[in-house]
Amino acid sequence: MPGESRPPGVRRVAVIAAPPVSMFNLAIPEMLFGKVEIDGRPGYETVICAPDPGPVTTTGGLDLVVPHGLDAVAAADTVVLAGSGSSTDTDPRILDALRGAAADGKRIASICTGAFALAEAGLLDGRAATTYWAYRQRLAERHPSVDLQDDVLFVQDGPVLTSSGYAAGIDLCLHVIRTDHGAAVANTVARLALVAPVRPGGQTQFTQTPLPPERGASFAHTRAWAMAHLDEPLGLADLARHAGVSVRTLSRRFHAETGVSPLQWLLHQRVERAKELLETTPLAMDQVARASGLGTADSLRGHLTRRTGLTPSAYRASFNRLTAAATV
Repeated sequence: MPGESRPPGVRRVAVIAAPPVSMFNLAIPEMLFGKVEIDGRPGYETVICAPDPGPVTTTGGLDLVVPHGLDAVAAADTVVLAGSGSSTDTDPRILDALRGAAADGKRIASICTGAFALAEAGLLDGRAATTYWAYRQRLAERHPSVDLQDDVLFVQDGPVLTSSGYAAGIDLCLHVIRTDHGAAVANTVARLALVAPVRPGGQTQFTQTPLPPERGASFAHTRAWAMAHLDEPLGLADLARHAGVSVRTLSRRFHAETGVSPLQWLLHQRVERAKELLETTPLAMDQVARASGLGTADSLRGHLTRRTGLTPSAYRASFNRLTAAATV
């Protein structure tokens, strides 16, 4: 297929499988680009390639047979690097192929941890970029010249695009289709793939943002007690009283154990509780706010929007697990 002629107007996408490749990440470009039709003809030709054609290991423990080598990159208009289970020591042949594609002015994209290879190739120096939230700190430490963006689904900086984890690769590919062929085509593809054409709030990786790891357990019983009483108006004095220490001692030792202040920890847990209730119950917004200790529906809206980029209603519409969403 590389080097062969293609119908006029068909754009070629080369997807690089860097072992051990994520099968899900690898499937996204073919699934989305393969659904594009322009005047009854395919809009894209997707070629999956690897440094060594043949069996390629995956993060799931299976081998995939990839028939094409990296010469497919030279024949492509767009190069996509699928996420890999490794964030170090990218095959030098992949790095050379990426640098060559950049020198030729090709559009280059990564899904999930594929950003590490782009950074290793020097393609993200001084550029805005992102990756899966669990690896963001590692990317920042290894490649400080990258303008790393937090809490975004994908970033485009010139001809280089990077996406955050897993399904955010879908958002990136729909963005590419929208750029090439317009919103109507991208929306049609989204409907065929049963995904949202544009995820609202475009800024958010919908994850449970982790607190720093705990470094002690002397207040574990107080944290467990607070978790059972999130719907009550807890404050520093309440936590200190339960722990049997002064407010000053509580603040100092709590921060030493958890990495955050008691009130920051409490707010984090309340927002997480509110998200859980929105996902699993039909409670009205004021009930969710009271049950999570956030007080009012307005307070719930403010905190959740700052944390996720979505209003409570939009969050529920996206993530509610019930068979019928509540009317709010």
